[in-house]
Amino acid sequence: MQFATVNDVTLHYQEIGGPTGTPTLVFINSLGSDFRIWRDVIVRFVGEVSIMTYDKRGHGLSNIGDTPYTIEDHAEDLIALLDHLGKKDVVLVGLSVGGLIAQAVYKMRPDLVEALVLCDTAAKIGTAEMWQERIDSIEEKGMVELAEATMLRWFTSAYRQKNRDDVAGYRNMLARQPQDGYLGTCMAIRDADYTADAKVITAPTMCIVGLNDVVTTPEHVYELSMHIDGSRYEEISGAGHLPCIEKPQDFAILLKDFLKELKEETSDSAPDGVSVH
Repeated sequence: MQFATVNDVTLHYQEIGGPTGTPTLVFINSLGSDFRIWRDVIVRFVGEVSIMTYDKRGHGLSNIGDTPYTIEDHAEDLIALLDHLGKKDVVLVGLSVGGLIAQAVYKMRPDLVEALVLCDTAAKIGTAEMWQERIDSIEEKGMVELAEATMLRWFTSAYRQKNRDDVAGYRNMLARQPQDGYLGTCMAIRDADYTADAKVITAPTMCIVGLNDVVTTPEHVYELSMHIDGSRYEEISGAGHLPCIEKPQDFAILLKDFLKELKEETSDSAPDGVSVH
């Protein structure tokens, strides 16, 4: 396991090296999960590119730190971790709140970001009232009851019926997240609105959504893509809020195609005689 202390919190991360000159994919997980949700996508890239993923503060094996949080707090942690590891020109792959964090990192340090992949997310997720209701409910009833209901939002009914053992494991993962960290991140999402910032993103961007997502619906993700000039919009059929779990192969195919396009665009824009990897 790998750990680093930045901004007075210790973050759990995983770094997998790749061939020289290949991009670094940075995976940012969703609310109430840890970086294991990316496993079945990551294994399809090992040996092809460099990979980094991590548990944001208040999740997984990372410290909780001071609560409540802002999305900027999460973004500053990731920026500090990337600087600590000497990472530049990364491709940020952010899911749900991870997509908000990716947008915030781009706003704060565009020099670090080569491209964005924004998955099942939006410029603003939900309403303040909705998030406050969830916060109040968790403070009253705890995480276990939330975890049961969340499985209905995370996964399609077909996946839940076919993969009961997996769903039980993911329910455990959510229920065992630190309550303070979960609540702190709920408050960060409640207060975040990157609508104006999305409209000035110039990095190559792909927006992906599970076609059956009832949290950040295809309409929400399509609206985000419309804010970002030149962005690519893709749907993954048979997937809910976490297509990296339900449809990892489909997710990986889209990501590999996007990286191929990114490499071709970079090569086309390079001056004559300059080798671009």
